[in-house]
Amino acid sequence: MTRTIAADGGAGRLALLLALGAVALAFAVAVATAIGDYAIGLGTVALAVTNGVGLTDAAIPRIEESVVWNLRLSRALVAALAGAGLSICGTILQALLRNALAEPYVLGVSAGASTGAVAVIVLGIGAGGLSLSAGAFAGAFAAFALVALLSNGATSGPNHTILAGVAASQLFNAATSYIVTTAGNAQQARDVMFWLLGSFGGVRWPDVQLLLVVVVAGLAACLWMARALDAFTFGDEDAAALGVPVGRIRLALFVVTAMVTATIVGMVGTIGFVGLVVPHAARFLVGPMHLRLLPTAAVLGALFMTTADIASRVIVAQQTVPIGVVTALVGVPFFALILHRSRPRP
Repeated sequence: MTRTIAADGGAGRLALLLALGAVALAFAVAVATAIGDYAIGLGTVALAVTNGVGLTDAAIPRIEESVVWNLRLSRALVAALAGAGLSICGTILQALLRNALAEPYVLGVSAGASTGAVAVIVLGIGAGGLSLSAGAFAGAFAAFALVALLSNGATSGPNHTILAGVAASQLFNAATSYIVTTAGNAQQARDVMFWLLGSFGGVRWPDVQLLLVVVVAGLAACLWMARALDAFTFGDEDAAALGVPVGRIRLALFVVTAMVTATIVGMVGTIGFVGLVVPHAARFLVGPMHLRLLPTAAVLGALFMTTADIASRVIVAQQTVPIGVVTALVGVPFFALILHRSRPRP
């Protein structure tokens, strides 16, 4: 009876936390949609959204409605989905690799995506028929395939996978540097650098739709394997003793994280610290059980990334700072706070 009451209380606390997070996220998305060179009031943003979904028929300026729907709302939603996806991937990898410093780019996916994108930008691979996102996606999965080969697939342990990821990252980073230094001009180098630091500029509704499908599918798959993830935190031998098919589950989760990360990197570039910091913050709030941890990390990651996107547009007047710079500036102090709170007490 006591255990049931405790479980009910925990579920109620989780529901309240997620509800508060959803409200805060909705407000952050509204603010991200309102700010810009052409400022729009929050009330107008709300009316534009409700008009667009058919709930109201309010009279608002057409240009403001067009800015909300065609430019800013899609950007804010991509930011939220990217933050949620990276946070989910970081949570999964920290459990699979039993490493508190694991994050979505540990498998070399980011480095591979960067090489693919740079090849499209600088070398013109595909002769215009291959988009930047497609090139990045191809490079990301090439890196993942190399890591799987080097680490002997699903049979390797966490240390082998991390080492293979480091090797793949170094290889693809070297390839990126070689392409830029030997074939790129100054403008191309600037474009590459801005993309590598992350940017939500240019994303539109098809990107929202794709990312929504990928992130929701990835979260659903991870929730379905949540109990296996709980077992992984105790080690492979203990997980196997509990009946978990270690090799198969690990490979499936690696594929899920690679798919989500590749989609995000191919769409908005490399954005660091989100997948590293947010899972720790979520774990501090709801504990280590993944049925609670995964949705909490998704909501916190979405809120963190949307807030960082807002900051990237207001830190410097009339200029957008690369989103990766903002997440690093915000993420480092938060990570230092997490380390301080988790240190052993004398």
